[in-house]
Amino acid sequence: MKIAFIGGRDLKSLGGIENYMLNLATQLVKMGHTPIVFCESDHNGSEVVNGFKVIHQKGFKSNLICKPWLGLKATLKIILHHRDTDVIHYNAWPPSLWSPIARLFGFKCVMQGHGLEWKRSKYSHVQQKILKFMEWLTANINKNLIMCSEEQTRYFKTHYGKQAVTIPTAINPPNLDSSANNDVLLKYGLKEKKYFLFLARLVKDKNPDCLIKAFNMVKDTKGFKLIIAGKNDANPEYVKSLHKLADGNRNIIFTGVVYGDDKDTLLRNAACFIIPSTIEGLSISLLEAMSYKLPIIASDIPANKEVLAKDNALWVEPENEKLLSDAIIKVINTPGILSNAVTDNYNFVIRNYTWPQIANKYVNYLQTI
Repeated sequence: MKIAFIGGRDLKSLGGIENYMLNLATQLVKMGHTPIVFCESDHNGSEVVNGFKVIHQKGFKSNLICKPWLGLKATLKIILHHRDTDVIHYNAWPPSLWSPIARLFGFKCVMQGHGLEWKRSKYSHVQQKILKFMEWLTANINKNLIMCSEEQTRYFKTHYGKQAVTIPTAINPPNLDSSANNDVLLKYGLKEKKYFLFLARLVKDKNPDCLIKAFNMVKDTKGFKLIIAGKNDANPEYVKSLHKLADGNRNIIFTGVVYGDDKDTLLRNAACFIIPSTIEGLSISLLEAMSYKLPIIASDIPANKEVLAKDNALWVEPENEKLLSDAIIKVINTPGILSNAVTDNYNFVIRNYTWPQIANKYVNYLQTI
C-alpha cells in the first residue's frame, strides 16, 4: 500500500506525532509498503529518510493556522501528484478538515487523534474553543478514526457516538546489555543513578515548572540532580521562566533536546523518570523509560494509568508540588524503591508496545477500510 501521512513538524524535531510517523513509516517500509510523509517545516523541499519520502512544507508560524494550512496543501498535492495513494492518514484534527475533499476524489482517509488538543494550556481560551469546535467537526466528517490511547477512544464513543480503533504509539526496545556512551554524563557532571530525568517538550501541560518547584523544596538532595531534557522554540518566554525558577539551584540542569546516544545514556543511567503532566495522549518517553527499567514517578492521569499498573509507580496528583516533592524525597531516601515494578513495566511494554506489533495492527486495520 501507498500511505500518505499528513501532520506534525519536521521529523528532526521528534515530538509525539513526529516520532509516531517516523517509526511507523520506517516499519512500513520494512513490510514492503510505500509511506510518504508531509510535514510542517521552515522550508519547502523533499528528502528520503529511512527509505521513505518526506515532503517539507513551509507554513505559517501561528499554532492555530499552520496545521490546517499543511492539511490543505498536502491534500491538494496528493490529489494532483500522488493519485496512486491508497490511504491518506491525517494526524490530529486540524489537517483532517480537508479529508472530505480527498474522499470526493476517491481516496480512503483515516484521522488519528494524538490527544485532546483543546485541553492544552498552551492555547488561549479562544483558541481552545476553536479547537473544541474543530474536534467536534472533524469527529463528524471523518468515518475512519484511530486514537493513540483507550482514553481517547472512550471519549469519542461517549461524546460523539463514534467508534474509533486504538492504535497506540510504541518504542524500539533498547539493548540493555550494551554499554552506554558516557560523554553526556561527563558534560553535565552527572553520576550514574544519581539524577532524576524529565524528558519532554517544555510546555505548560507537561508541568516542568511544577517539577522544578517541587525539586527546589527538597532540602537535602544527597547529591541527586534533576535533568530537564527538552525545548520549546515556539514559546521562548516560558522556557526563560523555567530557567528563572531554577536560578540558584546548581542541581537542576537543562540539557535542551537530546537524541541518539545522549538520550540513550541519560535513560540508562537515571535513578528515576518523572512524568508530572496534566495532559498526555500516550507518552512515548514514558514507554521508553519503562523499557529502560527505570522507576517512575507519574501523575495519576488516565493516559499514564493505561500503561502503568497501580503498584508500579509512585503516583502524584497533577500540579501538586508538595506531593511531587514528597515522591522525589522517597526515591532519594529509599534505594531500590520500585525494584520489582521495573521488571513488570519492562515486560508489559515489550509485550504490547513495540513498533513491529503496532505496524501489523495498523496494516490490518487499513485492510478493513
